[in-house]
Amino acid sequence: MKAIEVHNLKKYYGKVKAVDGISFHVEEGEFFGFLGPNGAGKSTTIRVLTTLAKPTSGEVKVAGFDVVKEGEEVRKRIGLVSDRLILYDRLTVMENLRFFSKLYGLDESTIKKRARELLELLDMWKWKDTPVSKLSTGMKQKVNLVRALIPDPQILFLDEPTLGLDPHTTRKIRDFIKELNKKGTTIILTTHMLHEAEILCDRIAIINRGKIVAMDTPRNLKHLFREKEIVELELLNPIDLSSFDGVMKVLEHTGDYYKVEVSDINTFLSMLSSKKVRLKSIRTHEPSLEEIFVKLTEVGS
Repeated sequence: MKAIEVHNLKKYYGKVKAVDGISFHVEEGEFFGFLGPNGAGKSTTIRVLTTLAKPTSGEVKVAGFDVVKEGEEVRKRIGLVSDRLILYDRLTVMENLRFFSKLYGLDESTIKKRARELLELLDMWKWKDTPVSKLSTGMKQKVNLVRALIPDPQILFLDEPTLGLDPHTTRKIRDFIKELNKKGTTIILTTHMLHEAEILCDRIAIINRGKIVAMDTPRNLKHLFREKEIVELELLNPIDLSSFDGVMKVLEHTGDYYKVEVSDINTFLSMLSSKKVRLKSIRTHEPSLEEIFVKLTEVGS
């Protein structure tokens, strides 16, 4: 069974096509990135997946249940964390966790056990009796994450979970959700931090103007959109590279160092071998996920 199945999902607000006929799936245990510029439709899609909005048309199943017909069953199996805190400032950390956990029907002993485990993992146990209003933004987001995890959801939605946080807290939360995924939790991440998506996600979908414009692993996306290969070389033996014209273009050259652009890396490497070029080092450069994202989403913007 797929964790998420989406077929021809459309969500319109009047004449605005927020989501315009997208289809994708997420495997159980997958770390899936859902990226797009502001207004692209990613948050609307997440709202449909989490039963916060009804689709205009299409079929959407989460954990095997239809989000429209079986919304209650879906909600039992998911957790949601966003940059908007779902917490009450006047309540303490534990009071918040107890309140939201009771909505899932959890008993007191389970709540205490899960709360302590999760708060300790995020270095927040000592703040359990502190009103949320007195916590820093990063600390509040850690509690927000624990709040979503106490029911032990099969699928966790993370909508900009590290937005506005300091680097230390961002790394702590990132490491925590990586371990969570390794233990089997399916995670769907939306973020504007493309480096974060690149290092965390198994696959990435990029949405623009309500349509998915690319979907694959970060590595395959880089390979797919690589037009020219940039190669840096350090040579052990001096050699005239003029015979490589048509295969490469020299971008930089200082002593034994070359930075070149090649149209076919395999042909270039074969020529190096045939010319008996001895290398001290060689390094290739791929396009970054950010470069791919900008290229895919700037068209028509």
